[in-house]
Amino acid sequence: MRAPTILVAKGAGDANALVRSLSRYDVYEFTSLDELGGAVRRAELIVIRSGVRLDADRLAAMPKLRHVIRAGSGLDGIDTAVLAARGIGLHRYPEASAPAVAEWCLAALLALARRIPLGANGLAHGDHLKTACLGTPVVSMRVAVWGAGPIGRAAAAVTERFGAEVAFAARPSITDGLRQLPAAELPGWADAHIVALPATAENTGAFGTDFLRSAAGRRPLLVVAGRLATIDTGACLEALADGGLTGLAVDPIEASDAHLFKSGPAPQNLLATPHIGAQRADVRVLLDAWVTQTASAVLGGEAAR
Repeated sequence: MRAPTILVAKGAGDANALVRSLSRYDVYEFTSLDELGGAVRRAELIVIRSGVRLDADRLAAMPKLRHVIRAGSGLDGIDTAVLAARGIGLHRYPEASAPAVAEWCLAALLALARRIPLGANGLAHGDHLKTACLGTPVVSMRVAVWGAGPIGRAAAAVTERFGAEVAFAARPSITDGLRQLPAAELPGWADAHIVALPATAENTGAFGTDFLRSAAGRRPLLVVAGRLATIDTGACLEALADGGLTGLAVDPIEASDAHLFKSGPAPQNLLATPHIGAQRADVRVLLDAWVTQTASAVLGGEAAR
């Protein structure tokens, strides 16, 4: 009889620590679920990170699954309705990565404001663009933050401490005194926008042609830390090329989307990173420990009953 099984996406948890803590389980680390064969059907717990999809078809192939541990915050790609219908536990720790992602947001904002990506991309093209890299001080900016979850709040806090004027896009769920402005007013108010929204149906493509048209008068900077699906990538890149955006920074780029950000014929004030916002050593240690503790708690508790 085969031992019960735990699946761990590479980079989502410490597989060795799970083996030590849950010795009666077989632990498989994977890059793609397709490579695991029968282990998928035996899995009782899976640890995932961004880029791993657990849609209805995938979940149907995992009849023994009882727990999903998401080492991070995003729920895109996870069919939460199926999880709820089957009574599968979903465990997340969205606060763990928020300070690191906020740090990336501030770094990206500063880089775009000083036009550092333009200068660096120009040199990569063999062009010396010093005179085109006249920067704007962040301390004098108005910054709109879209999304008031842990990442949005942390990004707003570090940006405000740097001296910028910050306002959140107003939502009924924000009830704790954060400064808010109506979403319709922000494109005409802000010099920069930080997008920290999940990829819900409501948010998909929200930062596209209509937003860019309404923001064109300010030619803002756009910093995307939530999910790539929240922007119309083609429209934003076109606006950057045409001057409708002064700068664009995008972090949540998975391997399947990398082709969208290939270097074009002319250097731009574009910072594109491969989903590294939470890739900080202290966050990795914290999340690895939390994954092991959570898996041990939910599976160990069941074994004790």
